Amino acid sequence: MAENNNPPHHRHSIPGMSALGKLDPKESEMIMEYFRTQVLLLKDKELLQKTVREEKKLLVENAKLKKDISELKIILTEKQQKKKAKAAASSKCSAQSSTAALSAPGTNPKTAPGRERDGRRRRGDRKGRRERTNSESALEEEPRMDVSRLDLRIGRIVGVRYHPLAGALYIQEVDLGEPAPRTVVSALRHIPKEQLQGRLAVLLCNVRPCRVKGVVSTAMVLCGSAPNAHGNDNDDDAQVEFLEPPTNAVPGDRVTFYDYPGEPDRELIPRERVLEQILPDLQTDSRGVATYRGVGFEVRGKGLCRAPTLTNSSIK
Repeated sequence: MAENNNPPHHRHSIPGMSALGKLDPKESEMIMEYFRTQVLLLKDKELLQKTVREEKKLLVENAKLKKDISELKIILTEKQQKKKAKAAASSKCSAQSSTAALSAPGTNPKTAPGRERDGRRRRGDRKGRRERTNSESALEEEPRMDVSRLDLRIGRIVGVRYHPLAGALYIQEVDLGEPAPRTVVSALRHIPKEQLQGRLAVLLCNVRPCRVKGVVSTAMVLCGSAPNAHGNDNDDDAQVEFLEPPTNAVPGDRVTFYDYPGEPDRELIPRERVLEQILPDLQTDSRGVATYRGVGFEVRGKGLCRAPTLTNSSIK
């Protein structure tokens, strides 16, 4: 039998392939999928690291740019300051040259009368500017003259007594929602005392306190008033009615006017005659509603104030 002298053929195989060949096809596919996933993850990681390196590089370059900009700003500021200083020095030299030229012999400066006219003109201009400024300020600061300056509130009469020194006056204690009742002196003796006790009324609360026959009155009751049969509403028999607030009003409620917003004065100054200028426009309308220039006395969210029977009458 002849010997086989041919060298043996060695088969080279990939490590692990023989093992994979022994596995179930499904398991082999799963293992290969795992390897592929790992390869993709490694590529993503490499890309992410490259991105981070580029970002760091950009941050460094950004910081350098900021530093360069700051230095350029400083240089620009210094140049502007030098330019301003140079311009100021140039202006000063020009002014000195002009003065020297005017004072030099042979020049023809303005005569004394010309200088005097210029001075008068400048003074007149300054005076005109001051007058215009003052008039504009006066127009801007001129206070409004309407009912919003009156502090009208709802009050409840909690005590009534006769004035010891005046037969036609009552002294009333009125709850206005404040810590203590206010003392009010009023000429309402034609209304029985029993009808005053406990009733609600509309009061003007920012009048300056005044002494009436020895008693200090700190508010004023507003009433509807109509002339008597003789056409005179100053007589004792003039028709006078309380302005009745809405039934659900309580002491301290503000009376407001829709078309006249604004906060009332802290105190009405007598010399300004605010009340005297506003009173003629306070009237009841054809329904008895108390109004100012046609706008009703309103307790916001609760209703209007009105006189029970007096229509188209004045309010005092």
